[in-house]
Parts: sequence; C-alpha cells; structure tokens
Amino acid sequence: MKIILLGAPGAGKGTQAVVLADKFGIPHISTGDIFRSNIKNGTELGKKAKEYIDKGLLVPDEVTVEIVKDRIHQADCKNGFILDGFPRTIPQAEYLDNALKELGMGIDAVLNINVPDEDIIKRLSGRRVCTGCSMTYHIHYNVPKTEGICDVCNAALIQRDDDSEETVINRLKTYHSQTEPLIQYYTPKGKVITIEGKDKIEDTSREMLRRLGA
Repeated sequence: MKIILLGAPGAGKGTQAVVLADKFGIPHISTGDIFRSNIKNGTELGKKAKEYIDKGLLVPDEVTVEIVKDRIHQADCKNGFILDGFPRTIPQAEYLDNALKELGMGIDAVLNINVPDEDIIKRLSGRRVCTGCSMTYHIHYNVPKTEGICDVCNAALIQRDDDSEETVINRLKTYHSQTEPLIQYYTPKGKVITIEGKDKIEDTSREMLRRLGA
C-alpha cells in the first residue's frame, strides 16, 4: 500500500501515519522528521532547511526531492510506504509520479485530513515539545503534570519556533497556496479520500481505516 497523507500543518498527519504504518507494516516517511534530524545535527542540509522552516516557508524542491528519492529506493519500501510532508507542491507531485513510474509503482491512495484553520492555530500554538525525549504536550489538551517539565524524562518543554501563532498563520497561508492544489491534482486520478479530522485521534483513525477498507 503506497499512501500520501495530505492536510494542513497540525492536522494530525504524523499521528495517523503511525496508525497506518502499524496496520500495513510499511515505513512512515516524514520529510519533516528528516529535516529536524539534520537541523539538530547541524548538517548543511539542516542549516538550509532551518532558514525556511523557521519562517513557515517550504523547503525548496531541489533539497526535498533528493531526500525522498533516496528513501523510496530503500529495501523496506518494496511493499509500500506512507509519505507525510511530501509532495507539497504540484512540481513535487509530478516528480514523484515519474520516480514511481521508473520503479513500476503507483500511489494507491491520497488521504486528505481536513481540519479548519482556527482549530489548527489553537492546536499548534499550544503545542510544547520535550528537549530531551521529544515527547509532545499541549497547554490545553495534554498538560504535563508539572508545568514546563516532561513527565517522562524531566527535561524542559519548549515551543518550537515553527509553532508560534504568527508562524502557524504563515504556514497555513503557504499550505493553502502551494499544497492544497494537490487535492485537485490527484482527484482526477481517483485517489483522493477526504477524512474530517476529529477531536479524538481514535475517531479519525477509525474512519480512515474504514475508508481504506482495512
């Protein structure tokens, strides 16, 4: 099963990707995780990516496509994969089509998780991440036992630069102008399945798997 996850930043793509990866036994490929790893390690790619991510902008295609190309060529992608955060533009989608065609593959489903902008802003601007183990909390929905401290490893919690309200709004503008058109790109191919992002993660997961026939 080869799946693309679409949806605004904060719609829950990463969370649902874990559910899908477990259900189908295929890897979850997140360009966001790859970028953050490079940023944390101070690589040249990380430095380039950080300049864009901190402003709520997309990392340029030429940086992103090379990462994805290498990843889908690896052996664990033979039976499928879940793409989370790629493609984000029409040119990237066209590139992916060509890369998969070379491998004799095609996308089986494009899952679009729909969440209103006002809910996204509330979700992301309230998110806090542990500096030690990367556990995620929320000032409204998933409050730590001690304010500012991780329940798991006792390290400090921070708000990521790209989770500030101003940056979230910019990220949403970028999503609507550059990534949302992918819904129209994939619709004629009969691949798009739109899921309403529910407040409860398990409700979204249940509907997603039902629509996939799993």
